[in-house]
Amino acid sequence: MAKVVVYTTQFCPFCVRAKYLLNHKGVEFTEIDISVDPQMRGEMQRLSGGYTVPQIFINDQSVGGCDELFALERNGELNTLLA
Repeated sequence: MAKVVVYTTQFCPFCVRAKYLLNHKGVEFTEIDISVDPQMRGEMQRLSGGYTVPQIFINDQSVGGCDELFALERNGELNTLLA
């Protein structure tokens, strides 16, 4: 199974949706809450180039946020990335 990391903040509805999809698919992931550890926001921005959450990484590759994750699912590409 792929290594999945999700950068989130508390009370973020897009983070909740992204995590729901991953959980629904049975994907284990590491969640990094940048509201608890602000230094991680800088790491997230450096790695992804993005400043909004969620920022999702599959096998150390940035796939974007919630909308991009759902687009991958709709296109049938998410399962390939997770394999």
